[in-house]
Amino acid sequence: MTSNRYQRTAVLAIAFVGLWGAPASAQFLGFAPAAPQSSIFGEVLREGESLREQGPGEAAELPARFRRQTVSYATTEAPGTIVVDTPNTYLYYVLGGGKAVRYGIGVGREGFTWSGTQTVTRKAEWPDWNPPAEMISRQPYLPRFVAGGPGNPLGARAMYLGSSIYRIHGTNQPHTIGGRVSSGCIRMVNEDVTDLYSRVHVGTKVVVLPIGYRAERRARVATTPAAAPMSVERTTLQ
Repeated sequence: MTSNRYQRTAVLAIAFVGLWGAPASAQFLGFAPAAPQSSIFGEVLREGESLREQGPGEAAELPARFRRQTVSYATTEAPGTIVVDTPNTYLYYVLGGGKAVRYGIGVGREGFTWSGTQTVTRKAEWPDWNPPAEMISRQPYLPRFVAGGPGNPLGARAMYLGSSIYRIHGTNQPHTIGGRVSSGCIRMVNEDVTDLYSRVHVGTKVVVLPIGYRAERRARVATTPAAAPMSVERTTLQ
């Protein structure tokens, strides 16, 4: 009798352990699956910060017009100056002699664009990310620090502009180039930001054109008597 009672107890114990360890135990106990860790960074992406890691050796998939090119570019800015053409989502690095290197960029979304003149005050390779207070106030759940690396929102390189919160930095999401998606920073694919980084130095002048620059320019031309025809930009792949 005692032996049968022990056997029944053992069978019940085994059945209970099997039920506890079964794959459906979370539903049985009423637990919801944990949210993936990337959910927070999905919010960052909507804020304009990219976190998808670009695979090793993966080429940036850019439309032809956003690929790095040497172009004809008429400007009064000195060689070595960076000009950010906000409305057309281009960044020009002035070479002189009527030429510039043109890159496709992503710019600030509506309400987050800015314009003016700044200088590069700091450069960093694989920079850490410390979300500015303004972003944290809008999204208090964001991490306060993300170490530099392939998954960091600032990408492979960053150039910090004056004492502002804005930077020219990399991104691992080529599909955002040409878009108005950020909180005011200028983003480039990692290959391009690395190229630009190698050309500029601390103290480089950066001119950021306003979002309405082209419309303002057309208006001035229309009201100027005998205005000279606008030049056509010719491009060659670099």
